[in-house]
Amino acid sequence: MYKEHGLSSLAAMFGNSQEKSQDSEKLLDLYWNRAALKKKFAGMRKEQFRLQDKIKQQEGSAARLQQKLKHLEELLVDPDLAQNVIVFYQLRGLALRCQRKLTNFAEQLKQQREQKQHECLLVSWNEERRREASGLEQQISEIRDTVHQLEDQQQAERRRLDSMSGFLKIFRRRSVTAILSNLDERIAVAQQEEENLLRQVEEIQNRKPPDNEGLHNPTKRSINLMIIAFAQDLFLAFSDEALAVMAKEATDKGIGAINYGTRSECDQLLVQIYQLIEKMEQASDFAESLQQRSKLLAKHADFSNDTDVVPVAGSVATIYNIGTNGLVKETETNILGENWWGISKVLSR
Repeated sequence: MYKEHGLSSLAAMFGNSQEKSQDSEKLLDLYWNRAALKKKFAGMRKEQFRLQDKIKQQEGSAARLQQKLKHLEELLVDPDLAQNVIVFYQLRGLALRCQRKLTNFAEQLKQQREQKQHECLLVSWNEERRREASGLEQQISEIRDTVHQLEDQQQAERRRLDSMSGFLKIFRRRSVTAILSNLDERIAVAQQEEENLLRQVEEIQNRKPPDNEGLHNPTKRSINLMIIAFAQDLFLAFSDEALAVMAKEATDKGIGAINYGTRSECDQLLVQIYQLIEKMEQASDFAESLQQRSKLLAKHADFSNDTDVVPVAGSVATIYNIGTNGLVKETETNILGENWWGISKVLSR
């Protein structure tokens, strides 16, 4: 009685092992749940800070745009300054027009060269495939000739056996049968070889053509020189170099940073801009001059190393103005170094 009372007291005091195990599992679950919540909370705080930073950036951007809009409104209030604003945006539009022309030219040139290179690759690949198939087909033809000869021999042996009679047929049957058996084996081997060769021919015919390997460095260099030649052509379209400089400045500087003069002077600039745009749109058949200018650039182009495809800017700073009579006039303007028309973004790399 006393012993039972003592055991029950110990159980009540310390609990049994099963209850302790369940309590431990509950504690572990609580611990891991708490850890997971802390981790999730930390992630949410990090995301909150990121979004707050993004909001600040957007607010700053909106404030700057608002400031620009206010500045533009102030400029437009004054009639003389308003005319300067119009000239500024027309010049910027002119520069952007040149950028688009250069970008389109570069993309079309790259696509043409890639297509031409891939076509050459396909011609070479098809020629190699044709040679392989032709060699196998020759072997197949030779095997078929051999099979026909063996079959003819086989028929001849059978006829010889059928023509025999009496004792001679009994005496020669075994040797003729051995010859026929040997011919059967040789025909079977030849036919199996023919099947293997036919599978190889089919495999060659079903080969997938190679993917475009990308432009090679010499081709990239040639493309870049043509792009520089075209950028020079766009520059030469400006009969007044000062107007070209103003167009470039309109993309590099902010509105109000440049004064184009009086209203009369601004009107004259607008007329020049409209005339130049019309001239650019009507321009055609300049491929020959581009080729000639590209060759002249190539003679002086220097590259930093053997793998470089963009020339050193100073080595292609000469502009070649090719007249209708074939005479070449040289002037110095570093189209590449000064990044005219955003040329650095469209060069092949």
